[in-house]
Amino acid sequence: MAGDTIVRAGQCHCGAVRFEATLSDGFNSIRRCTCSYCRMRGAVVAMVAMGGIKILRGEEALTSYRFHTGVVQHFFCSRCGIYTHHQRRSNQNLHAVNVACLDRISPFDFLEVPVMDGVNHTNDTGKPTRRAGTLRFTPAD
Repeated sequence: MAGDTIVRAGQCHCGAVRFEATLSDGFNSIRRCTCSYCRMRGAVVAMVAMGGIKILRGEEALTSYRFHTGVVQHFFCSRCGIYTHHQRRSNQNLHAVNVACLDRISPFDFLEVPVMDGVNHTNDTGKPTRRAGTLRFTPAD
């Protein structure tokens, strides 16, 4: 349902970083992106309002990476290397959290995931965000 706020706990692979995320619109906001970094990382993300990620433990293990314009930080565990979340470039009032890090959630739980055109990012083109396609998961029989 649209407008559903969901609070989920999550962690990196090794468990050094544990957090809680308040998903602004539940899982209605899931997506992937085609930018060079997201394409290589392959994560499915869900949106979290600014202040909606609470680090419960391991803040000292988190490190960040910036690229291209250097505006946005992408956070990951310095021990296991798993990406946990990042600040959105197109809307810096939002974070995106890696759904695979959320307890009892898998990116394969979503049969269809919208893929956004990050190669032609709205902040670079001045045009509205464009949907590049849809990633579909078809479970085997």
